[in-house]
Amino acid sequence: MESTVKSPATVYLCPRITADNLVKVYEALGRRATGRVAIKLSTGEAGNPNHLSVDVIKKLVHLLDGTIVECNTAYDGRRCNVPDHMQTAAEHGFTAIAEVDIMDGEGELTLPVRNGRHLHENYVGRNWRNYDFTVVLSHFKGHPMAGFGGALKNVAIGMASSAGKAWIHTAGQSRQVPVDWENVPLQTDFLESMAEACESVFDRAGENILFISVANNLSVDCDCVAEPEPVRMGDIGILASLDPVALDRACVDMVYQSADPGKVHLIERMEQRQATHLLDYAEQLGLGTQKYVIEHIEPVGAQS
Repeated sequence: MESTVKSPATVYLCPRITADNLVKVYEALGRRATGRVAIKLSTGEAGNPNHLSVDVIKKLVHLLDGTIVECNTAYDGRRCNVPDHMQTAAEHGFTAIAEVDIMDGEGELTLPVRNGRHLHENYVGRNWRNYDFTVVLSHFKGHPMAGFGGALKNVAIGMASSAGKAWIHTAGQSRQVPVDWENVPLQTDFLESMAEACESVFDRAGENILFISVANNLSVDCDCVAEPEPVRMGDIGILASLDPVALDRACVDMVYQSADPGKVHLIERMEQRQATHLLDYAEQLGLGTQKYVIEHIEPVGAQS
């Protein structure tokens, strides 16, 4: 990616969340996902109903002939090993629409971090090397540690191996799994480590990557929480960009700009976790810009 970004990025927005509109937003980006396509999403912890709907994503997944990719978690649960993770993915409907690849099932791929204050290496699922193009398909929502989860978190934590997740959460101090969550470093160090991990992935991917976020089921908790807090605000829509920093910034801004009074819970979570420091530091690293323009996509279909 460019080391400096001078002009605003384009973020596409469609307010109606349907399979056809997801395809339309992808096509608006103007960057074709070709070759062996990895579609990085969260399969969601068992018991959490808020993950991306297979009915919404399957048309795009089939259009791209994509493989859904994930990595194991750094906490105990139903996604911390390949058999349980695959079973959870099946229960949530993902294996019925595409092949699912738990990318760190056979080890890690070490990526260098060029500008790391905390990390000098990043550890992603080994199987990522088998793909030509990556579609970062994120569910934008809150997060108990990061404040919000969007495109950058889906890359940094989502593509990291289980030990790589521990490495990022501890700002390069430990690869121990499960993580001792009571002794993780400063929040800003964690957020900056996520940005540094993203830098390594973007360096490797070049232009063979794009970013789409579905902002719905906006709980303050992420899809990794087995029993998330209730959803208290309405859906925003589908957003996409070739710039992940602009995309996350637009999603955050639309929470603040929403007329839904339920937004206060998600705003409180983001502010408690200093969430937008991730965007400030990512921009400082040259991963994108927080300046953007919205291009509205006319919805297709009669029902949301």
